[in-house]
Amino acid sequence: MKHPSYDESCGVCRAIASIEPLFENDLWFVARMQKGIGIPGWVMVCSQRHTPGIAHLDDVEAKNFGPAMRHFARTLEDVTGALRIYTAALGESFPHLHAHLVPRYAKMPNDVKAWGVFDLHRATEAGEVKVDENEVAEVARRYSEALAKYPPPR
Repeated sequence: MKHPSYDESCGVCRAIASIEPLFENDLWFVARMQKGIGIPGWVMVCSQRHTPGIAHLDDVEAKNFGPAMRHFARTLEDVTGALRIYTAALGESFPHLHAHLVPRYAKMPNDVKAWGVFDLHRATEAGEVKVDENEVAEVARRYSEALAKYPPPR
């Protein structure tokens, strides 16, 4: 579905319009990473409206951002059993707010931690680390079900 501020030149806008969400409401779109990338449970939370970053959220989005992100992260932590959820919102590749939520498990590929966790995106893209797609799909299914049963606050 194309949101009202859709911009064809934006990769995040194109992705939101073309993939099945794990969760979606009028403010946020949550999706798993593309196949073969990252680790099980790595998701992206995107603003529905095209906005270049947190500083440019409107008042409704800004008021909901903290509670919604806390809910998305806490639910992901519960579903995955992760020690914590790392969060990064850079907005460098595309000027559209998108935050990565990455589970930090007790055992990580290549024993990465801290900023190294985000390098797993590149490592899986390069084929240096393999992702178990069955596990990714199962975690995504459980996360989607949890968010459908207990959506973020409004």
